[in-house]
Amino acid sequence: MSSLRILVVDDEDKIRQVIGIYLTNEGYQVGEAADGEEALRKFRTEYWDLIVLDVMMPKLDGVTVCQEIRKVSQVPIIMLTAKNEEVDRILGLEFGADDYMGKPFSPRELVARIKAVMRRTGTGEKKEEHLLKFPGMSIDLIRREVLVKEKPVTLTPKEFDLLALLARFTGRPFSREQLLEEVWGYDYYGDVRTVDTHINRLRDKLRAAGAHTFIKTVWGVGYKFEVES
Repeated sequence: MSSLRILVVDDEDKIRQVIGIYLTNEGYQVGEAADGEEALRKFRTEYWDLIVLDVMMPKLDGVTVCQEIRKVSQVPIIMLTAKNEEVDRILGLEFGADDYMGKPFSPRELVARIKAVMRRTGTGEKKEEHLLKFPGMSIDLIRREVLVKEKPVTLTPKEFDLLALLARFTGRPFSREQLLEEVWGYDYYGDVRTVDTHINRLRDKLRAAGAHTFIKTVWGVGYKFEVES
């Protein structure tokens, strides 16, 4: 079985299900997102080898999601759209998509396109990209595991998502509001103090395991992940 992971992003349940069945039958591991915001959250806290991305979606459209991903990653992206006009295809490609398919489409052709894009981009050849390694600590975005001094640290899902997000963007400050949106979602109506509580628990667990203090407070802003020299 292939260990390659593909994120399928489409607001139509049936389309995600059909694509998922075909990809699973080919041996891929498949994740799903129903809108652009969920897609970005999953991209930022998990590892993916390729993303199938619908253009017309609620909350954030596929072109915006593609732009955001391309700011930090060259993960292959195949865009889907109900619009089959050339201008839409060109727009998607200009913003960094690797390929483009109009709806309705053949799932078998999509699988063939995925394989072609993976061959062209060399996807799957870099086996360690899902591992974030720091002095005394490693974060596995696929297994969702954290090791400190080679020993596992038990984190809640939200604690892991916070750590993964901050670690993937080492040195970049995030406000509490940004962390709340990225990890809990735009529809979450909780207080920003929720972020502080989770950060404190995360720090306590990492310190208890013997890790350096990687998560720094940026006064007046929020938090960032920083490796001590």
